[in-house]
Amino acid sequence: MSRAGSIILPCLAFVAAALLEVGGDAVIRHGLRGRAWATVGAGALMLAAYGVAVNLIPWDFSRLLGTYVAVFAIAGVLAGRFWFGEAVPPSTWLGLALVVLGGLVIQLGGR
Repeated sequence: MSRAGSIILPCLAFVAAALLEVGGDAVIRHGLRGRAWATVGAGALMLAAYGVAVNLIPWDFSRLLGTYVAVFAIAGVLAGRFWFGEAVPPSTWLGLALVVLGGLVIQLGGR
């Protein structure tokens, strides 16, 4: 695999996994609030698909999930802000920055 492919493919898998995980959580939340059990089931299927998508990357598990958490955190905060219209306080943005920094340390640190 080329250097570009070794970067682009994991990034795409992480984004797809994050969208499936955040979306699945949101769908389950919506289904629970409306007592729509088929909607809850659809959300559960999305969460299962997230598990497959994130594990397509052939990295060590700790590095994989440690790095993915940063992508998931970004997706979660942005979904809260733009999908649910929540006001995101500065402390959350700061915490998000720390999580992303941690993901970078995990990804770029020595092996």
